[in-house]
Amino acid sequence: MSATATSYDPIRKLLETATQQIEKNELHEAAQTLNECQKLWPNDARVFMLAGLMAEKSGNIPAAFDALRRSVAADPNWTPGELQLALLYSRRGMYDKAIKHAERLARREPNNALVLAHLVDFAHAAGNMELAIREIRRGLTYLPKDVQLRRVLANDLQVTGQRAEALEVWSSLIEDNPKDEMALLGRVTTLIEGGKPSAATSDTTTLLELSPGNTIYAYYSAIAHGVTPDHQPPELNRMLFDSMAEGYDQAVVRGLHYQLPKIVAEKIIQRFPTKSLSVLDLGCGTGLLGVCLGRLDGFLIGVDISTKMIEQAARHEVYDRFHTVNMLDALRETPGDIYEVITALDVFIYTGDLTATVPNAHRILMPAGDLYFSCEIAPEDGPDLVLQPSGRYAHKRSHVLALCKQAGFADVQIEDLVLRDEAGGPVNGFLVTARKAAA
Repeated sequence: MSATATSYDPIRKLLETATQQIEKNELHEAAQTLNECQKLWPNDARVFMLAGLMAEKSGNIPAAFDALRRSVAADPNWTPGELQLALLYSRRGMYDKAIKHAERLARREPNNALVLAHLVDFAHAAGNMELAIREIRRGLTYLPKDVQLRRVLANDLQVTGQRAEALEVWSSLIEDNPKDEMALLGRVTTLIEGGKPSAATSDTTTLLELSPGNTIYAYYSAIAHGVTPDHQPPELNRMLFDSMAEGYDQAVVRGLHYQLPKIVAEKIIQRFPTKSLSVLDLGCGTGLLGVCLGRLDGFLIGVDISTKMIEQAARHEVYDRFHTVNMLDALRETPGDIYEVITALDVFIYTGDLTATVPNAHRILMPAGDLYFSCEIAPEDGPDLVLQPSGRYAHKRSHVLALCKQAGFADVQIEDLVLRDEAGGPVNGFLVTARKAAA
């Protein structure tokens, strides 16, 4: 019998000690304490749960799963044990199983805000926006004025293209608090994405009054006033990709059928079959190119503005080094003639103007080196650079070709392709392979 289901608790103090020992990484001592607990009160769900957390911290993942499953078996109605099992599944990227356990907990404790929060997190990580929105709506039935839930709902509605309702939620938040910067910014971006940038001028003015000098607010203010900025501010890139990092691979590869890293890795390996080369991966994100390339007989260097993206990329253990910097700064400050290959996949759609970027990449490449980059396609009868309602830049094919030629690339190949899916349809673009002249 588990003490979690009784008022008698012979091992409470020992469990508190074990918890502190695990937090301090005193795992040997924690194991001894848990052994004492087990002798005094066998098969207690809390002992198994702590044993699972201890095993995970020591790197023994199979033992962690075994202990947490035993915790659930020892007391099937004890929420913390099953929630920790769900969290372990999530941390290992097994989101479907995490969701299964969290949904069972939500059915048993429908008003448990902690369970709700984790279930929504799991749904986001799995890219299951329908589930996330449904659960947030359920949470708002018993927490109708919860600001964070309403913000997340508005954001999810915006992401899934349900802009009219997103605007309603953002507006209700602003009515409650006219200085809610997150809600004001949410309404601004929703209006811009909906093709109504001029309707956002009042909100951008308010945001700049609340936070003068904020580069993100200034960027959106320019768009609202009909100006196309040359670049997105690095702070906006960091904020965007930090928020996407955890579930990025599943969302873009499985959900959006994103295949550029695989396509480019195959091209690189075809040219360098021994993999004896050094690669600079600009905007490396979660390291998808590195996964497709594998270890190189040279260096694979990742550059990204997002610390959280780099944390995910480091887990693959294929990159030799990372730089958490603005990509444009990295290009400008890197010495010349040191890489056989530079890649920038789905990166320039966020940085914008390529006038300085392409020549810097040419300078950094070794003779006969290759630059690979992708762009979303802008109409040939329009401007060279277009800021789309999605917030991403599109580039005119002829303009990109001219920039590569002007920079000195000897051979430029442009391949039209679908970059990814979005909102149920393809995102059309092109992949550029630009080769520097041999020495």
